[in-house]
Amino acid sequence: MHDVAQRAGVSIKTVSNVVNGYPYIRAETKQRVETAIDDLGYRVNMSARNLRTRRTGLITLAVPELSLPYFAELADAVISAADAAGWTVLIEQTSASRERETEVLSGRRRHLTDGLIFSPLALGPDDLGLFTVDFPLVLLGERVFGAPADHVTMNNVAAAKAATLHLASLGRRRIAVIGAHEGEQVGSAALRTAGYREGLEEAGLPFVPELVGEAGLWHRSTGAEAMSRMLDDGVEIDAVFALNDALALGALHALHAHRIDVPGGVALIGFDDVDDAKYSVPALSSVDPGRDQIAHTAVELLLERIGATGDPAPFRKVVPDSRIVGRESTGDVATGEAGRVVALQEGGTELVGDARRWRGRQKVT
Repeated sequence: MHDVAQRAGVSIKTVSNVVNGYPYIRAETKQRVETAIDDLGYRVNMSARNLRTRRTGLITLAVPELSLPYFAELADAVISAADAAGWTVLIEQTSASRERETEVLSGRRRHLTDGLIFSPLALGPDDLGLFTVDFPLVLLGERVFGAPADHVTMNNVAAAKAATLHLASLGRRRIAVIGAHEGEQVGSAALRTAGYREGLEEAGLPFVPELVGEAGLWHRSTGAEAMSRMLDDGVEIDAVFALNDALALGALHALHAHRIDVPGGVALIGFDDVDDAKYSVPALSSVDPGRDQIAHTAVELLLERIGATGDPAPFRKVVPDSRIVGRESTGDVATGEAGRVVALQEGGTELVGDARRWRGRQKVT
């Protein structure tokens, strides 16, 4: 840095200001410094900077499985949000292993980054003590509530209810659900199945146990298997709500294999609105749970914690609103049918006009 200052004819402080992006520097001075940096091949000594600031410039994102499109796209959104703020993201894949999720919170690699965005799947309500940590932490997902950390989650019940009501609004009366976990009390499957049941009740439809398709991991293969079991058993259906888009794409494959027209014979909607949904045949209707907003809010909350001084602020829970994205698999695009589902209350999913025109506001509690 001293050599750069000499070459540019400025002080070392001015070089530091240019390197660190200080905005109030004359353009001519900045250009001289940048030219000197290029001429000398200067690079910031990150180890020295980290020792001085006590920060690494890195944050961790820990997710269960990057092979699932939702988590891959979530990671992409987190990386973009962090990059815009000048931070780098280290990705940890936990494979929904309790041991690996515990390692993320307290293992030897923890000190490598300045904070953690964590979507646990193996840990649950009985593990709240593990989340009392001495570093900035933001939780994602629906497995752990009430931990001493900021939390960005989804309104799974309201969104699943809206998806079910959307199918009912199209005149469907035998609405199956794919991806349920028998006996589960917490987590996405339990919450979305609860929303499905609330949607049936509001639509005046009975809950029929044979219309519930169990699936362990939420992959395309398990969606196809669950759908095929139901069809092979002769269960009469005219619509399917799959609890994520991977399951829905697998269910779509099984429906095609059984020569069932979608949406003519069976309407189909998924959850997550991953990019693949736009390119299936027919294009898949889905619930957009606000993934990009979740990612940007999580990064914003974490960086606020990292940069905070003084007494810590109260922990916050943020629940973005969701929206239904109507496509060909429910007839919304193919026929232009308007959904007739109206607003759900308090953090729910609101339909304005037809299934292609939705609005929502972020709710902070």
